[in-house]
Amino acid sequence: MQTNETPRYDASVNSTGCCPRFNPAGWEGQEPHFENKQFVKAATHSIMHIPMNMGSVFARVNRHIEDAGASDADQFIVFSRDISPWSSEHLFAVSKATPGEEMTTLSGDYVTKVFEGPYRQARRWDDAADRA
Repeated sequence: MQTNETPRYDASVNSTGCCPRFNPAGWEGQEPHFENKQFVKAATHSIMHIPMNMGSVFARVNRHIEDAGASDADQFIVFSRDISPWSSEHLFAVSKATPGEEMTTLSGDYVTKVFEGPYRQARRWDDAADRA
């Protein structure tokens, strides 16, 4: 995999008109290498890890990314992590700076791991990822 490249994102199944259904083919066990890869950084509010304003935050960020011409459909990825039971952080890969949004970069070597199933299994996935 080339530097700052991600596995191909298949956005062909989009029944909601918002977020395409994730197709895990080609994502398991990949080893992306990032060197100052640009991301928009956004935060959402949660109640006991359940997102409350994710839809409005993602819509705003995606609108700003599109307006800036910073979207790259083939290199699309959003990293999300719970900072606490009350908030989460999201990093949206972009091809260039996005006005109106906080920017950050990532550098390093990563390994992808795919987990699929109902949200209630997330604790098991987190434990499995820690052992991997």
